[in-house]
Amino acid sequence: MSGAHEIDYKICGEDIQYVEIELDPSETVVAEAGAMMYKSTGVAMESVFGDGSQKNQGFMGALAGAGKRLLTGESLFMTAFTHQGQGKAHVAFAAPFPGTIIAVHLPDVDGELICQKDSFLVAAKGVSIGIALQKKIMTGLFGGEGFIMQRLEGDGWCFIHAGGTLIERELAAGEEIHVDTGCVVAYTKTVGFEIERAGNIKSMIFGGEGVFFAKLQGPGKIWLQSMPFSRLAGRIIANLPATGSGQGEGSVLGPLGSIIRGN
Repeated sequence: MSGAHEIDYKICGEDIQYVEIELDPSETVVAEAGAMMYKSTGVAMESVFGDGSQKNQGFMGALAGAGKRLLTGESLFMTAFTHQGQGKAHVAFAAPFPGTIIAVHLPDVDGELICQKDSFLVAAKGVSIGIALQKKIMTGLFGGEGFIMQRLEGDGWCFIHAGGTLIERELAAGEEIHVDTGCVVAYTKTVGFEIERAGNIKSMIFGGEGVFFAKLQGPGKIWLQSMPFSRLAGRIIANLPATGSGQGEGSVLGPLGSIIRGN
């Protein structure tokens, strides 16, 4: 895979970030549907079948790209943003929840990155967005992301999103680290990814840290997140008031409103 469009970018914000990409005439980026924040008037939008990287390979190539996206649980279509005017143009994409946007230049990681199937945000046209199947059944069943993760391949820039604070770490050959399965965002193709039982039976049942850990083994680079979206969503759901509980958080009267209503 070669020939990805060259793009310039800047990542803005602290807790909820966005990436602004600068396009020269005829340059294109491809993003998940609904990720755009704003764009210059000279930037045209087009829905593409699959990831757009197979456009020159005809219908069957596009169908293969779309099939890969369907397996990862994403939409069959993505959106291509192409600068059709003169001079410089800009298009920005926002993170879906609080966290960090990571810019990865694929040639710096041997042309391939494996990441969570919902972490991809945007990439230069020409980057292939495929699937990475877990080879071991235990890893697939208990790895936090199932059997299927995303494989980004090419020679351009891609941008992925991590929840909370980002940890980027280089593992030496043979170096191992245990990570909560939901905190793994991405890793290079040289990193080994397996699932390991979290201690003895008592620790597994009463430890509160889950039943399995992800074991990552170097050499290679890994990216971890401090707040997986599933953990954030779980906390929000756990603290939602029960229907009819009358706790009064949204009322002007607050707790007094509950007393008046007789709750």
